[in-house]
Amino acid sequence: MMLAPSLTTLAIASIAVCLSVNTQEEIVKVSAVCMAAICLILSLVFAPWLVKLAIVSVPLFTQISPFNHST
Repeated sequence: MMLAPSLTTLAIASIAVCLSVNTQEEIVKVSAVCMAAICLILSLVFAPWLVKLAIVSVPLFTQISPFNHST
């Protein structure tokens, strides 16, 4: 159900990133980066709860890990 919007935003973001890397015009680069950022936010909105939970929990557990000793 959520696969089509996710793939659409992924395709638009990929095209925007390629455009921002390959162009010489400054306004085109800025607009392409903004479009990629908007697509990133939309892909997080369209993502299932399990993916959202994984995105939030991974950085949380890597900083509080008991196996991370700095001695």
